Amino acid sequence: MTGKLDRYKDLTDSELIERLQRGEMRSFETLVNRYKKRAFYLALGLVGDADEAHDISQEAFIRVYRSVKRFDTSKEFFSWFYVIVSNLARNQLKKRAVRTAHARDLQADSSSIKYSQTRSNPEVLMQADETKHQIWKGIEKLPFNFREIIILRHFEDLSYDEIARLLKIPKGSVMSRLYYARLKLKQIIEAEDE
Repeated sequence: MTGKLDRYKDLTDSELIERLQRGEMRSFETLVNRYKKRAFYLALGLVGDADEAHDISQEAFIRVYRSVKRFDTSKEFFSWFYVIVSNLARNQLKKRAVRTAHARDLQADSSSIKYSQTRSNPEVLMQADETKHQIWKGIEKLPFNFREIIILRHFEDLSYDEIARLLKIPKGSVMSRLYYARLKLKQIIEAEDE
């Protein structure tokens, strides 16, 4: 079975989608394996809760499977997939706001934030953990469009052009939104420090 999956591993997203449209389930399994981590961390960045992020990423794959027949393989898969994840995250945040505004802890995998660690100095590690916590706490307080742009640029490491294509906005709008998102995040973090 592993040998059969290996031959799918080198196929492009479009090729996998085409095969899935013809009913080849192994191509779907390959797509899930290719994007499951990325989907989880995207959702985690957008909703700030590991359990909800897990549910969103699973639901996103279910939606891909259900509507794959309508997908145009000349388009980029990740752009389509991102819209699904983003819409699910946005809906989840609306549901959460309606249900209750109670506080919750963010349980992010430390590998999802890029910072240098100095293992020989526990004080540096504690400071890094505190900084990471402050950043995530600040990101949770951002409006969705600011949170989204921060996640795409700094955690997904997408270029301005890639973000513009993904969000269907001009590159200048990406730069402007990112500037104001960073400014707002800085204000939130500074206000917490006071």
